[in-house]
Amino acid sequence: MAPVEDHPLRYQLANELHARPFPSMHAPCAAAYVAFKQPEMAASRDRAADLDHLHKLLDRHGVAHPQPGATHYYGQIGRYWLKWEQHTEFVTYTIFSDGVEERAFDPRAFDPFPEDWLVDAPGQRVTSILVRVEPRMEAETMRARLREWFVPESLAVSSVLEDAAVMAGDFRIDQNGHMRFAVFTSEGTGQRRVGRIVQRLCEIETYKSMSMLGFARVRSLGAQLGALDTRVTELVESMSVEGSRAEETLQALLAISAELETVSAQSSFRFGATWAYEAIVNERIAALREDRFEGRQTFREFMVRRYQPAMRTVRSAQDRLEAMSARGVRAANLLRTRVDVERSAQNQALLESMDKRSDLQLRLQRTVEGLSVVAISYYAVSLAGYLLYPLEGPTGLSKNLLTALVTVPVVLGVWWLVRRLRRSVEK
Repeated sequence: MAPVEDHPLRYQLANELHARPFPSMHAPCAAAYVAFKQPEMAASRDRAADLDHLHKLLDRHGVAHPQPGATHYYGQIGRYWLKWEQHTEFVTYTIFSDGVEERAFDPRAFDPFPEDWLVDAPGQRVTSILVRVEPRMEAETMRARLREWFVPESLAVSSVLEDAAVMAGDFRIDQNGHMRFAVFTSEGTGQRRVGRIVQRLCEIETYKSMSMLGFARVRSLGAQLGALDTRVTELVESMSVEGSRAEETLQALLAISAELETVSAQSSFRFGATWAYEAIVNERIAALREDRFEGRQTFREFMVRRYQPAMRTVRSAQDRLEAMSARGVRAANLLRTRVDVERSAQNQALLESMDKRSDLQLRLQRTVEGLSVVAISYYAVSLAGYLLYPLEGPTGLSKNLLTALVTVPVVLGVWWLVRRLRRSVEK
């Protein structure tokens, strides 16, 4: 039997599903996480620069490079483990370390990332996170730590994965520029499950931050959209005013429509990315299967209260932009119809004036034809007179009589010829 031919991408696509496994973590441990994004055109950035930046970090620790064109890496650097992932718009680095510092959320957890290396990153920091993982303790001790580590007003705490752990965070940036999350693992919780919880916490914060870029975009567009909306409304209202010039209004409306299309084109990618990131945030929270812990707000409730209103604002702005574009198109179509009607009326008036001119030209032509008959007849009679003068002797008729005799036939003949010629031309 002949071997079955595989698609050239079969193994590559199948292995892609297993290329980014969750880390294995055993409490107590910690994670330091940072994400970088290019300020402009991040989706079409030079991805080789991301890989080159990873190589510089690995070279400092004397670690071998990943394969050329790699989009992810997981390996040991010194006494730490490093996870690197390249995404559509950003790149992430995570350092996993065993044990925790006595000082909670000590910024020294970022020491494996050299300061000059961070400064040279090809992009800007989107978020950085410190995650502290400890075994679950007595409720009173845990409550005391939550009061000490987080801001109570925005603190979210929940029991996750059927009470496998309790996770907490306030989504605030501390004095060192990092987000803080704490995970208290129950006895018997597996290392991979702990790793999944930490990974999802980092993803929730990262994709939340990325989706909020859409909110920032909407805020920057607020004044421009308001001004365009006012101009569109004024132009639509002017359409019903007597004496308004439709063509000038149409040109102004087309200019506004072009500006709206430009704004829409510049914002379409950010809006689409915002909805994709929002969906990931909701999926990651759902995957944690939260339960309420001691009556505190869960991560889902925090997102509903603080995050979803921002997303609704983005959606409202997108809908408003689409509605304004549609309104501009409808108004332009109405104006085009009005301009076409006015032009038809002008064309009709022009045709009527052309008919009048043609009638006048025809009358003038007939007048000229009469004059031309007289003129031609005059010269024809003169020529005929010269031809008949030799007959003066034989006939005994005078020159004047001979001229008079031929005048009527010549005039009739010329008139007949001119009339025939005109009819042949008019056919």
